[in-house]
Amino acid sequence: MALRSMTGFARVDGHHPGLRWTWELRSVNGKGLDIRVRVPPGFDAVEFGARERTAKRLSRGNCALTLTVEREMAANRYKINDQVLTALLDAMNAVADRIVASPPSLDGILAFKGVLEAEESDETPEARTSAEAAVLASFDRALDALIAARRQEGVALAAILNGHVDAVERLAAAAEAHPARKPEAIRARLADQVRQLTEATSSLDPQRLHQEAVLLATRADIREELDRLSAHVTQARALLADEAPVGRRLDFLTQEFNREVNTLCSKSNDSSLTAIGLELKAVVDQLREQIQNVE
Repeated sequence: MALRSMTGFARVDGHHPGLRWTWELRSVNGKGLDIRVRVPPGFDAVEFGARERTAKRLSRGNCALTLTVEREMAANRYKINDQVLTALLDAMNAVADRIVASPPSLDGILAFKGVLEAEESDETPEARTSAEAAVLASFDRALDALIAARRQEGVALAAILNGHVDAVERLAAAAEAHPARKPEAIRARLADQVRQLTEATSSLDPQRLHQEAVLLATRADIREELDRLSAHVTQARALLADEAPVGRRLDFLTQEFNREVNTLCSKSNDSSLTAIGLELKAVVDQLREQIQNVE
């Protein structure tokens, strides 16, 4: 069984000289494939690569791909921001004569936000390309994990869907074997209705009444709907065993299931047969709801 859900989550951490990062991938159900990528500034190439890789391996789902990056600064590589320091000293001198306070200490001045800055090392194009390749390699691992999660969710989903299909088959068989469908039962019911009408009035043409009764009996036959339900059950099982993404085809098939069940209910001429039809309709609705999660 190769069924895959559209719901999944994966998280992968990565490391490269000067960088640490985390990929978080989330996907939920969607009509098509919607990919949203969030990366820090300067990682446009990584964003494009992640989007391209996802589009090649997934066919449906709303996917959120998030990259967070932390740069590792070399020890003791700091510099003084002269502009911030000058502004700070000017402000201190401006209030020195207005308040009584101890002189500021060096560590206090350096601790002021913006005075002391970590100095980033210059990054060569080669180093940049190497880092991007490492980030994308870890994305591939995250995408593998996401697909594995979707596949695992698909195993549970397939069991539910097969259970619903089995229920449709069982209920259709119950409708097939229902006593109200037997020709003698239909004839007896129509004969009784005709008798009541002819007893109520003498103006009815018995021959015309007989013709109308035959027409009603033909319209009430649910043989065609039962045959189509049986064919749909066979097709549903084949799709659930297919290796390719089948969510859209299953969604269309549930519409066909629903159409046949609605017609069966409208043709039913017996309360207990109608009850079977309504139960069928409930099962088909549950089937359609779960199929919305299939890729």
